[in-house]
Amino acid sequence: MRQALHRLDIPTRGKGLVMFTDAARQWVAETGIETGLLTIWCRHTSASLTVQENADPTVREDIKRFFEALVPEAPGRYIHDDEGPDDMPAHLRSMLTQTQLSIPVADGQPVLGTWQGLYLFEHRRQPHRRQLILHLIGE
Repeated sequence: MRQALHRLDIPTRGKGLVMFTDAARQWVAETGIETGLLTIWCRHTSASLTVQENADPTVREDIKRFFEALVPEAPGRYIHDDEGPDDMPAHLRSMLTQTQLSIPVADGQPVLGTWQGLYLFEHRRQPHRRQLILHLIGE
């Protein structure tokens, strides 16, 4: 059994989904591990991870709109606003989604469906540089 660890830096442009499927696939292939389990960890409390459709961009737009309606930026609604009006809504959106993914690896690649992509979901308005930790265990 072998293990590999990698840090992936993802620049964002503000709120929305940023696909990082290709970077994850490339790193998994470089490890030489053929069969195993890939864990991806988001080191932030105002961004999250998701597996989502990678073909139609309107899906990503609908997801973004849904979260805007579900957890709105509403002045006076939240007590915590140390970093601005999008701060607490970003924490709540992160809590409602995931900060960790587990994906099987077979034949040296993450096992994803035809229309599945790996995304960082940025919940803040301003651009950020987010760090993901990729851990692969297998043989």
